[in-house]
Amino acid sequence: MTAGGPDACGSKHQGHEALRKAFPGAWATVPDAQWTHGKHFVHGDFGVSEWTYVGTALDGSRVETDGVDIFNFKDGKILVKNAFRKNRPNLPAAK
Repeated sequence: MTAGGPDACGSKHQGHEALRKAFPGAWATVPDAQWTHGKHFVHGDFGVSEWTYVGTALDGSRVETDGVDIFNFKDGKILVKNAFRKNRPNLPAAK
């Protein structure tokens, strides 16, 4: 699940084809998107990734916000991924 979207969970994408269609949109609106300052923790079938999402929006404003992904694994694969991030307004364009 993604942090943004129309549902309480953000947006749900299930299956390979749904994922292939959903994620190019993230780079269409923020072409230089990056997840930096990653910290990761796994214990059994549970994991957490903490990160900072940064990039430049199409209008030149800067995105910089912290978030986490929470994972449930089954048989060595991701069963559920939930994303949560701060809802921070974009920063002014770099000069």
